[in-house]
Amino acid sequence: MTHLKAANLSTLRARGVQLPEYDRARVQTGVVHFGPGAFHRVHQAFYMDEALHSDLRWGICEVALQSTGVRDALAPQDGLYTIAVLDREASYRVIGAVKELLVAKESPKEVMHRLIDPATKLVTATITEKGYCLRTDGGLDTAHPDIQHDLQNPSSPRTLVGYLAYALKQRRQERTAPPNIVSCDNLAENGKRLRRAVVEFAAQSDAEMAKWIEAEVSFPCTMVDSITPATDDALRARVANALGFEDRWPVQREAFCQWVIEDNLRGPVPDFGAVGVTVTNDVAGFERAKLRLLNGAHSTLAYVGSLAGLETVYNAISEPSLAGFVQKLMREDFKSSLTPPRALNLDAYIDAVLARFGNPAIRHLLAQIAWDGSQKLPFRVLNTMSEALAANRPIERLCVPLAAWFHFVRRRGSKGETITDPMAEKLSPLGQQCNGDADHDVSLFLSLERFWPTELANSERVKSALVQAYKRLSNVHTADDLKRALGEL
Repeated sequence: MTHLKAANLSTLRARGVQLPEYDRARVQTGVVHFGPGAFHRVHQAFYMDEALHSDLRWGICEVALQSTGVRDALAPQDGLYTIAVLDREASYRVIGAVKELLVAKESPKEVMHRLIDPATKLVTATITEKGYCLRTDGGLDTAHPDIQHDLQNPSSPRTLVGYLAYALKQRRQERTAPPNIVSCDNLAENGKRLRRAVVEFAAQSDAEMAKWIEAEVSFPCTMVDSITPATDDALRARVANALGFEDRWPVQREAFCQWVIEDNLRGPVPDFGAVGVTVTNDVAGFERAKLRLLNGAHSTLAYVGSLAGLETVYNAISEPSLAGFVQKLMREDFKSSLTPPRALNLDAYIDAVLARFGNPAIRHLLAQIAWDGSQKLPFRVLNTMSEALAANRPIERLCVPLAAWFHFVRRRGSKGETITDPMAEKLSPLGQQCNGDADHDVSLFLSLERFWPTELANSERVKSALVQAYKRLSNVHTADDLKRALGEL
């Protein structure tokens, strides 16, 4: 089958595929993006594609620090690729925003040229937390081998931080305004983290440069959201059938897509508001809403649903008793803990989240959401519980996802199954020590260090509510058991 290419685009219109409605030959490169993985290509590149319909300055130079995969797949396709939007009916869109594909380890000078070019007004990144080379306290890990290399070889860096520091130094020397540097990784205060890393890197050799970065360069915080299942052969076949051409690396996501950017951008930027991006002074407010209403509900579905043998989010939300419980948890417990930004309607957001959970086209595995519970639950549930306890609000429903996690750990521990969690070395033997007695088992979990806030670990009210929730869930093994366990909550 012939591959997707620019020369083939005109034939796709009759097949109902959405195409770039702008002159790609006139598109300028104004964005450098590090980490051209699937999420970036369904998210930031989608928004840039939207912006290009009214402003041709925002073509993207994609930069992979190491991997050649995306470059090798998309270069023969003139940078084109397909987004399959998975809803009750799928739709397809060819993205034309990618102007250039570079691999930094092969073409470091070309990458640096793009970063220094005055036409580059926006640098974005999705490189995962690991790529920032941070210590556990959030500062730059100057002992990291790649950071050490970049400090000793500043003009030939290996890391995003090294590239940014050297490019900013060159732009300062050439009196060129710095770009906006926008982390799009799923980290709280991501802009502040990246800013601190670059400033601390620069300060190792040039204190004045570090001060200039602090004063002159914008690192807005952001929040990003859209479920993006991995590309597989089934997706490739589906896209080929829709297009009549083979796409070497299509991507897929749900219909919902959200990008929230802190309102401290400088100089020319895309008209973000016109393409559906929220620009706000309260990114943290959006983050809290997502962590509690979306992620907190996700964890609840994962742990309670997995006890009943359910496999996916769609399966779990299709069980009436579990769906009803999660809706109460969201609308009566999580919502009451939030003071939303002016631009966020919590009821509408909850409705949107529940609709996303009920999308049958998205196969989001509960087992995957259940990973790393010791790291996720403090932000998704415990913070809300601490606030509820201080305000003397009910905590009974909030204890259910925690008790379900206890049972999740107990069942895996008793079977000797692997627990995917940074605290697995503690959780596995703890699960084996559980004997099914609620007082005994809850006491074991309450003894976990660095998991519980002090006010929760030492509260008799919390322990009592956890014991009752643990008892409720003790005999949940099937979907039929959920109605009995959750019915009165």
